[in-house]
Amino acid sequence: MAGTRMDDLIDGLATRLQPVRRLRPPLLRAAVWLCALLLVAAALYAILGGNAGAMAERPYIAPAFVAALATAVAAAVAAFQLSLPDRSDLWALLPLPTLALWLALSGLGCLADLGVPGTWGASFVEMRECVLVILASAVPLSVLLVLMLRRASPERFGRVALVAGVAGAAAAGAVLMLVHPHNSTALDLLLHGLCVAAVIGLNAVLGGRLLRRTQERERA
Repeated sequence: MAGTRMDDLIDGLATRLQPVRRLRPPLLRAAVWLCALLLVAAALYAILGGNAGAMAERPYIAPAFVAALATAVAAAVAAFQLSLPDRSDLWALLPLPTLALWLALSGLGCLADLGVPGTWGASFVEMRECVLVILASAVPLSVLLVLMLRRASPERFGRVALVAGVAGAAAAGAVLMLVHPHNSTALDLLLHGLCVAAVIGLNAVLGGRLLRRTQERERA
C-alpha cells in the first residue's frame, strides 16, 4: 500500500511538471541587448539630428564614448554571467576598469573647457535636453535588460541588478555623446553624474525586487 501511494505521488508530480526552455548562452543574450542599444541610439540620433563628426573636434569625447560603450558591453556580459548560479562573483568586476576610464575622461573633458564661453550645458534648456536623452535611452534599455535577466532567476538579485544598472547608465552615456558630442560644464557634468547614479540605483532597487519576486513565484 505504501509503495502504491508513493507511486501515485510521483505520477501526480510528474504530470504537473512544466517544460523548461533552456537559456541561451550569456554572450548571445548580451549581443541581443546590444542590438537593442544600437536601435535606440539610431532612433535618437535620427530624431534629434546627431552630429557624431563633432567628436573629432574635442580630444576627450571620442575616447570617453568608446569607454562608455565598452562599459555597457562589459556590464551587460557580466550581468548575464552573474545571473547563472554556477558563475563566479568576480564577473561583477569586469566593467570596473572601463567605468573608471569613462568617468575620468568625462572629468578631463570638463576641465579642458573650464571657463570657455559657449560650452554646451551652461543653460538650463541644454542641461534638460541632456537629461531627456539619458532617460530616453536608459529607461527602455534598463527595463529590457532586467526582463531578459528575469528568466534566469538569479540567486544574487542585488548584484545582478546593480551591474545591469551600470550597463544601462553607460549605454545612456554613450548615446548622449553620440547625439550631443560636447564637453560638459561642471554643473552639466554634475547633473549627468546624478542621472547615472539614479539609473544605477533604481535598477539595483526595483530590478532587484523584480528578480526576487520572479524567483519566489517560481519556487512557490
